[in-house]
Formats: sequence, C-alpha cells, structure tokens
Amino acid sequence: MKRYLLAVLVDNKPGVLTHVSGLISRRAFNIESISAGYTEEADVTRIHIVVSVESDNELRQVVHQLSKLIDVIKIVNLTETESISRELVLIKVRATRETRADIINVVNIFRANIVDVGPEDIVVELTGGRGKVDALCELLQEYGIIEIARTGAIALSRGAIPVKEM
Repeated sequence: MKRYLLAVLVDNKPGVLTHVSGLISRRAFNIESISAGYTEEADVTRIHIVVSVESDNELRQVVHQLSKLIDVIKIVNLTETESISRELVLIKVRATRETRADIINVVNIFRANIVDVGPEDIVVELTGGRGKVDALCELLQEYGIIEIARTGAIALSRGAIPVKEM
C-alpha cells in the first residue's frame, strides 16, 4: 500500500466533508487521515486527505470520483509535487518524579513543547512530519502514553504557485 496526500479545494458549504469522505469510503479506499479548514478565500475550504491505495490506478479512481462531486473545485496530489507537510500531535504521558526529567529530555531532543504538567502526567505538543511524530510516540511509549490526539497531515506546495492554480 502506498500513501498519497491529496489537497482538495471545495465550496465552503455544509455537508461537503461528509460527501468527500463518504465517496472515498464507499469505494473501499482507506482514509488514513482527513482534515479540513478555511483558506485565504472565505467561500473555499481546503481538505487534506491521506489515502492508502494499492496502485496508481486506484489513486486515479479516487481522484476521478472526487472530481465528479459538484462542490469540488480542484484536486492536487501533493505527494507528487514539492511540498511541505506537517502534522500536529498532543500526547499525554504518565510522569512520576523519577521519570519526569527523562521525559523532558526526550521532549527537548524532538524540539517539542510541554503544554501542560499535572501531578501524574505531562502533555507534549509536537509539529512535524509523520516520521518525527511516530518516533516521538515510540520513545514515549516506555513511560506510558495515556492518550494521543493527531491532526493528520496538512501541506502546502513549495514555491509561489498556490494549489488552486496548479
């Protein structure tokens, strides 16, 4: 399975995200992550979808089906262009007096931030690529992860040309 990151520009209307995700899941393609947010234009929403497919042909099917939706303005495969991709993760880790300093050291190595400290836990925030996020999660596993919240990937193309003009 190969992962692809698609940027989908859609009309900012109620139910569009449901239509997009429903279309992909009905076709039995796996959505690894999906995120949506406002753009520089008030009437346009940008949806980032990370899909896992077996082949380029399956990816073409996903893009073709999405392009049939009325509210879809533009679809760009950011995996195949020079782009900058990031993910945000919040990780709540068990922390005792004995382990707190070690956890802080790990957090500092990853240039992550501690955003909350409790008597028995620490909440860590990290922004980075998928590999960096996965590596931090793996290292913090030994201290006892209480819970994780991940945004999924978002991305921008490199250079002065925006996705809407690609």
